[in-house]
Amino acid sequence: MMKKTSRGITFFIIMILLACGLIYVIIKGGEAKQAISIASTTTSGYSGFSLFCQTMAEHFQSSIGLLLLQIIAILLVCRLFGWLFHKIGQPTVIGEIVAGIVLGPSVLGHLLPDISAFLFRPDSLNNISTLSEFGLILFMFAIGMELDISEVKKKIGETLIISQTSIAVSFCFGILAAYISYDAYASKYTTFLPFALFVGIAMSITAFPVLARIIQEKGLTRSHLGVLALTSAASKDVISWCILAVVIAIAQAGSLVSAFYSIGFSILYLLFMFYAVRPFMKMVGNVYTNKEVIGKGIVASVFLLLIISSYLTEILGLHALFGAFFAGVVMPSNIKFRKILTEKVEDVSLALFLPLFFVSTGLRTEIGLLNTPELWGMCGIFTLIAIVGMFGGTTLATRFTGESWYDSLNMGALMNTRGLMELVILTIGYDMHILPPSIFVMLVLMTLITTFMTTPLVSFINLCYHTRDKILRHRMEETDKNSFKVLLSFGRAGNGQVMLNVAHQLFARSKKKLNLTALHLTVGSDVNPQQTDKFEEISFAPIIRDAKALGMQMKTRYEIASEAVPYICNIVNYEGFDFLLIGSGLNQSNNPNDISASNYRGLLRDLWLKQLSLLKDKTKTFVMQSRCDVGVFINRNFVKATKVLIIIRNDGDLFLLNYASNLLLTNEGTADILCLNPIKFDNIPSSDKNIKLLSSARFSCELLRNYNFMFVSYQTWQASTIDYKKELEVIPSTLVLNHYIEK
Repeated sequence: MMKKTSRGITFFIIMILLACGLIYVIIKGGEAKQAISIASTTTSGYSGFSLFCQTMAEHFQSSIGLLLLQIIAILLVCRLFGWLFHKIGQPTVIGEIVAGIVLGPSVLGHLLPDISAFLFRPDSLNNISTLSEFGLILFMFAIGMELDISEVKKKIGETLIISQTSIAVSFCFGILAAYISYDAYASKYTTFLPFALFVGIAMSITAFPVLARIIQEKGLTRSHLGVLALTSAASKDVISWCILAVVIAIAQAGSLVSAFYSIGFSILYLLFMFYAVRPFMKMVGNVYTNKEVIGKGIVASVFLLLIISSYLTEILGLHALFGAFFAGVVMPSNIKFRKILTEKVEDVSLALFLPLFFVSTGLRTEIGLLNTPELWGMCGIFTLIAIVGMFGGTTLATRFTGESWYDSLNMGALMNTRGLMELVILTIGYDMHILPPSIFVMLVLMTLITTFMTTPLVSFINLCYHTRDKILRHRMEETDKNSFKVLLSFGRAGNGQVMLNVAHQLFARSKKKLNLTALHLTVGSDVNPQQTDKFEEISFAPIIRDAKALGMQMKTRYEIASEAVPYICNIVNYEGFDFLLIGSGLNQSNNPNDISASNYRGLLRDLWLKQLSLLKDKTKTFVMQSRCDVGVFINRNFVKATKVLIIIRNDGDLFLLNYASNLLLTNEGTADILCLNPIKFDNIPSSDKNIKLLSSARFSCELLRNYNFMFVSYQTWQASTIDYKKELEVIPSTLVLNHYIEK
């Protein structure tokens, strides 16, 4: 083998030398033929470096070079502001909108005009604008896919009054604002009708994506209020975009008579999309339901449909975004198909293209245009009218349907969220020269204020009504004092089944009645809240089936959160759970002793030790923040705990015996106690005859291989990851337990 490798290396070196020699001979021959002498083209090292710098500067200022630099700057600043706003409890998109304004003439152009003039050269802005418009097409397509028309239909009776009343009231208030501002601020080339219609629709929009994220972050997704707000916003979005299409048609046509033709053809377009394209796509969705069968051909066909739909609405005198939105709406309702497509489209549009749109909007937003008290006063009037129209109209409409004042006020606050969708409409009006720069700036500021105020306003309403305290007291009153509340949190469905088995063996025969809740948490904000029922059904099907087979009563709970650990700990602490059972996240297949190939054993051993270190940090976080006993389960092909090892390091670990006794009542197995400090702990009491003390054994790989389950305390586990690294490679399925002592 070594001889064969040496011959290969020798052959490689000879071939490289021969190739280099041949290249040198050819170059010399070519230089002999050139008309200009080599001496005349030879330059000094200094002049060569100058030439390099000159070439680099040219590339630096080229169209593609400047565009890439702009994108880098935009993404960095948007990420920074998005992170900052997320930390203060605001949606990330608000931070990105503010970042766009900061990079525009209002801040960067005012404070650092030279850098702004170089980075956003006027002749380079068309590239950003074109990319951002294409990104909006992708984004609106994703928004269309997020709207579940079937869910809207189910609750149409409950939400129609709320959504349409809020549109009507806020639209009327917008027309009033247009009437007040038209003479002094509208362009002399803009007639009143399109100006008034655009201001009206701008006042009446609700940003469904931002609203959905706020509802998720507030934990209202599964509540009556959250469902009511989401379905109302969804139906409102559909109606609002249809109204916007009519407004654009009227504005483009120049007269009502001419607009009728655009509207008529638009109706034909919608009929074709819903009664021809949608049934066909439904059949496609039933066939292509997973990533293995959705190939490039299907994805390319969907994108082609998106582009054709956008093109048709553009030439009909509407807008390309309108076509993109309805192309998303007619996608198959099959949740797996939509999720796969959303993953392909939404990440690129949200992470790359939307920040470009925010900056493109920010470059048009010059706050310095509002340079008089009258202009700032008009901006305040626009904002006040927008809030009164949307918040007041929605609140009264919700109250009229029979909801409580608490829910009605929250609905008003939530529906007042305008966010990104508002900016899209304002950009359309600006590009069509209907909204002059000063009005555009006023409405952008109104958008920021109304969206920014949503989260604190909802919190203020909750504070006034003391809702959280009432809910917690109600939950505590409902809880049976003789029950033992266990929260089982799992990620993958298969892990949930294993952990349910652990919970059954631990608590099925305990003295108190078991009150078990299975929690499946999705981390992130990319899940459509309207589809949580479907995700819950998929995630919980295996564990529900196993619970029935074991005869266990179990509640299920599906949640979406931006950060998993704080969210889980809050549930445990505020809802009075007695025990938290979570998975370790360790991959059981990474046990180096399960792999026979020695070449991989060292790599897997390092990976396993690294995972143990990560588990150490994860366990610490749960232990520090949870006000109950915590169990972190390490799965090593667990089936049933029949041979149990209990690790005792000091008297603080004796609580493990109670858990072991409960487990043995269920399994009728045996347990051995290994004392890591035999001098101090030579006689550990136990009332269970199936538990015995190992008097002469020590913690070793040979001992661990005799057991299929192990109990260890959190403190002992922390020490063991330092003292027994080699032995931990062969541990059986293990439950790391921390006993909470109330201070």
